[in-house]
Amino acid sequence: MISAGAATVDITPPAGLHLAGFAARTLPSTGTHDPLTARAIAVDDTAIVALDVVGIHESMARRIRQRCCLPEDRVIVTATHTHGAPVSMQGRLGRSADPDFLKQMENGAVEAIRLAVESQQEATIAVGMGGDPGVAWNRRHKDGPLDRSVPVIRIRNGAGACIAVMVSYACHPVVLGADNLLMTADYPYYVRQALEAEHPGAVAVFLTGCCGDANTGHTARASWTLAANAERTFATAERLGRRVAAAALEAPEEVVTGGVGAGHRELDLALTRLEDTPLNELAARWRAEQQDAEAVQAILLGHWIEWAERNKNVEPGSWRARVSLLDWAGIPIVAMPGEIFSETGLSVRSACGDRAAFVLAYAEGTPGYIPPRSEYPHGGYEVSEAHRFIGMPGAFAPGSAEALAETATALLRERHLTPQPVA
Repeated sequence: MISAGAATVDITPPAGLHLAGFAARTLPSTGTHDPLTARAIAVDDTAIVALDVVGIHESMARRIRQRCCLPEDRVIVTATHTHGAPVSMQGRLGRSADPDFLKQMENGAVEAIRLAVESQQEATIAVGMGGDPGVAWNRRHKDGPLDRSVPVIRIRNGAGACIAVMVSYACHPVVLGADNLLMTADYPYYVRQALEAEHPGAVAVFLTGCCGDANTGHTARASWTLAANAERTFATAERLGRRVAAAALEAPEEVVTGGVGAGHRELDLALTRLEDTPLNELAARWRAEQQDAEAVQAILLGHWIEWAERNKNVEPGSWRARVSLLDWAGIPIVAMPGEIFSETGLSVRSACGDRAAFVLAYAEGTPGYIPPRSEYPHGGYEVSEAHRFIGMPGAFAPGSAEALAETATALLRERHLTPQPVA
């Protein structure tokens, strides 16, 4: 048996902070639709903690690992990537983060891990794979790749009661658009609500997969508006969240046994300038365009101008990435940073063979989109523009996603979690 526990900590701040994720949204939050949380599951001396925010800065993720009660190299820190939470990273996404909320986030994650560890009891762990809920769509290509997997872990105590249920799905939590001013976890809130209703007393943890190019059916540019959309409502979030939960609840349970382990590797990813014009010239061009631009476009151009002026004498450099792995009795939990596309997530999943693996993005740092090589010729917001609003000095260079996938595969191989050759 393993030793396992789980906990939830409320990290919802008071209304009035600006929500992150949409450049078009400039008004502060007006209230709370559902609480923002930090949710942790601890298995033996390992843990994963997920926060209901758009992203976590790598420096905060490091502090959480260092401050928590477990060895720092055996903990994964990740974000659900909801666009319905306040700015959660200093220096990114166009607005200053509130220091009190940042402290509340960090303390909440540390506390959730502590409570999960303190609640540990002898338990069994079971894994299964739910069917495709049909919620995600590739927002860049009509027939583009999607990771349709719904891996599920159920952890039960000696009496058979469910302690925790952990589910993952690769779809942007952006059902709600820029017109929404209520704090919310978006559709993952309804996934967890349905799972906890089915397993009374359990903590449900939702982990967002590799969905840099996947959402519920609109382009990234469709969010450059403050107009209400009849399809982007809490009712839609509930309907889609319950579909994901239903897929998870229908998954079989296979009890697994074995050791618990962890590993990680760090690597430097090169940043590059995809812009083919000097930044001071671009700033002047964008300033001229801003004069006649409609309101939302003018806001976006303002972010681009600020980015160009800040970085015109700055070399793009590189960004240090961390790829992490938890091995829970042979169940792989792979965590990569940034916004990872479906193609990359599927390549890591394929390295796990027929195991019901969790392949996560938005972990240990959220520096923006990290596209696969195949996407650079197509350009678009995620490839060519998003780094300006996110606040990185350059876009990730081609090959970055492949380097992350290769690193993840190497970690899986070290734990013997890849298909073994037949003797």
